[in-house]
Amino acid sequence: MKNTTLALILISVFLWVSCTTQKRNHMAKTDKKVNELIAQMTLEEKIGQLVQKNGDSFSDSLVRSGGLGSVLNLVNVDEINRIQAIAVEESRLGIPILFARDVIHGFKTIMPIPLGQAASWNPQLIRKGAEIASIEARSSGIRWTFAPMIDVTRDPRWGRIAESFGEDPYLTSVLAKASVEGYQGDNLAHKNALVACAKHLAAYGAAEAGRDYHTVTLPENELRDVYLPPFKAAVDAQAGTFMNAFNEINGIPATGHELLLRQILRGEWSYDGMVVSDWSSVQQMVVHGYATDEKDAALKAIHAGVDMEMASTCYENYLIELVEEGLVSETLIDEAVANILRLKYRMGLFDNPYTNPSDYPELVNDTHRMVSKESAKESLVLLKNNSELLPLTTDIKSVAIIGPLADQPHDQMGTWVFDGDKSYSITPLQSLKSFLGNKRVNYAPGMEISRTMHKRGFDAAIKAARQSEVVLLFIGEESILSGESHCRADISLPGIQSDLIQAIAATGKPIVGIVLAGRPLTFEKEAEFLDAIIYAWHPGTMAGPAIQDILFGFDAPSGKLPVTFPRTVGQIPLYYAQKNSGKPASDETWERMYDIPVEAPQLSVGNTNHYIDYGFRPWFPFGFGLTYTTFEYSDVSVESGTYNLGDSIRFSAVITNTGKFEAKETAQLYIRDLVGSRTRPVKELKAFSKVNIKPGESRKIEFLVSTDQLGFHNQQMKYVTEPGEFKAGIGGNSDVELTLDFKIN
Repeated sequence: MKNTTLALILISVFLWVSCTTQKRNHMAKTDKKVNELIAQMTLEEKIGQLVQKNGDSFSDSLVRSGGLGSVLNLVNVDEINRIQAIAVEESRLGIPILFARDVIHGFKTIMPIPLGQAASWNPQLIRKGAEIASIEARSSGIRWTFAPMIDVTRDPRWGRIAESFGEDPYLTSVLAKASVEGYQGDNLAHKNALVACAKHLAAYGAAEAGRDYHTVTLPENELRDVYLPPFKAAVDAQAGTFMNAFNEINGIPATGHELLLRQILRGEWSYDGMVVSDWSSVQQMVVHGYATDEKDAALKAIHAGVDMEMASTCYENYLIELVEEGLVSETLIDEAVANILRLKYRMGLFDNPYTNPSDYPELVNDTHRMVSKESAKESLVLLKNNSELLPLTTDIKSVAIIGPLADQPHDQMGTWVFDGDKSYSITPLQSLKSFLGNKRVNYAPGMEISRTMHKRGFDAAIKAARQSEVVLLFIGEESILSGESHCRADISLPGIQSDLIQAIAATGKPIVGIVLAGRPLTFEKEAEFLDAIIYAWHPGTMAGPAIQDILFGFDAPSGKLPVTFPRTVGQIPLYYAQKNSGKPASDETWERMYDIPVEAPQLSVGNTNHYIDYGFRPWFPFGFGLTYTTFEYSDVSVESGTYNLGDSIRFSAVITNTGKFEAKETAQLYIRDLVGSRTRPVKELKAFSKVNIKPGESRKIEFLVSTDQLGFHNQQMKYVTEPGEFKAGIGGNSDVELTLDFKIN
């Protein structure tokens, strides 16, 4: 037995060494090709590789001269192949063009918005969705996507929260890895692989007041501990490209930020891929007031480490002049060109520059629809279910379908769906009519769109409610109300949806609120009129069938919130991983505004960190989500009480399904470092596991966490795990009590 084990170990070591050697040899061959090609290039041709233009802003002659490295927003495969033929067959060196597109959460088959996908807490499902997006995009000639967006954000006012994975660096890191691997697969040269782009480096989600493109002021340790970990995960997942952010950080635009792009990305993380600017962000450094003009912007961007300029023309117009003046060395240009050419070789673009659509399956086929449906189902979060109203029985006699988002095939796809086709969408109304039959469905939208400000549809909606056993009320916000530059200072229900809810509630019929939105919305007061609430985000192509399955109990809801839900916009920023402060609030210390006596003295003794009108708690905590059963956690334990630096810590718990429905539960491990050389958050997510449990069944789950995962950046900006005392807890959301104690020596 010992000999067999030793033999297996030796074989494993041999295979690892062999694989590593092959990889190094391949990299050396690629670098040799890159260097040989650069040696043949003129300065003009080199700078041409740094240029990316929109699909309608270049000529064939520019391609023929070698003056173009990449094109974005061209999706006609015949036109792409035609332009590629000019580059490969008619230009002097035959360097192929890299065609790019924003393929964010699907190409034609649309998955839930990324924030919705994050609510699934299912990395495997997110990877599968990215694989499908890749296959469909590749069939149209696209080779590069500007996704995933892995900006951590704690401000639901920010429109691009819809495109994020939420507020937590660990969850975002796990899902970033899954997404990159889904797009790229195991081999960038595979016909299904789409080059990923980790964006936006960095801290874009921390924009002041949740206003897109706005200033970011952030201590470097918070930048490194909260906002950068997902990007390191993308490096580890071998993301082919990175994109810099629009925003400035502490006075320096990310496009010109050498600390981010050279010291951290290239130096500390040893990244050798390509960095592209965001749309015109090089030129925008002039607007920021960081560059005097476009020439200065080109100088600062190339020195910072931006390899390719998207859309604007600072590189194209001024880099030759900057080289001739000695302000930019040609060696620096060569480095940028090498990063681009290395990518093109790695993705097999030189060997296979053209796209044959017949190599790919039909768009929006049954397999792709199935994944879209599963992703949508697992993204749905049950927030409320009074008197076990849900699931509904299949023999229900009549259902009222009301609300402005019950039958909106475009809006259910969500933001960033340039190529999404609403004709493929199955809406909740369509699905429920097909399932129940027209005679059992009473449909009256009540409002034309989510922003409607008149009540002309109310009477019909009230009539439909009165004629039905239960009301399914589809509320929320249209897709255009979230996404880039669509930030909201008031994140309550738009239009007169509040009035519609109260009018329907006056009928006395039970109401299930299904919320379609691109962000957390604040509707706590309106929620009092709803007996059950399903938060559906914007669920994508298969929204209708997914919602139907959950409503009628064909599957139990399993979504968990990837972001904290505030009670009111005035609580923002509100997130679970907060600091304790010197006067932490509790339910006992919350001084209620309307309980304060008239002319009460202003004292400081006993004061704590809360609002006198809204306390300190969120509406729903990070990680929260109900289902149709109940789960009981027991035997929560840590293997040992004391560990040394470098050890792995084993945590475990037993989860029992104490209800009547089979369902999935996402167990979450939270840890607190009690004392640090920098104050630490009250809780930090360090692991999670989604498990399916049958009624009456108990499942033991285990988490293995290295002490290295418990570190942070100290006052010298070194990542360290400091010895000391820690607490931990395992439960179904971030409100879990930390009952476990352990120590690191």
